[in-house]
Amino acid sequence: MSRTERRPATPLPDVVKDRLLTVKQAAIRLNTSTRFPRRLIAERRITFVRVGRNVRIPESALEEFIRAGVVEPITTRKRRAA
Repeated sequence: MSRTERRPATPLPDVVKDRLLTVKQAAIRLNTSTRFPRRLIAERRITFVRVGRNVRIPESALEEFIRAGVVEPITTRKRRAA
């Protein structure tokens, strides 16, 4: 392919169209240290975007990660007094 020819633009995934958060912003949102989101990225447990040398986390990926970790409470019936 010559320099004048361009490849057709591929559409961006919906995740990338979200607001991109820095690792520090993601850590603040999760109420953790910056080490935790960095570990999630290193272990590929969360979707992330590389912008040059920088790493950004889409807001929707962070919300999805939080939603996946939600544990619903167990409801039990009250026992009658003996």
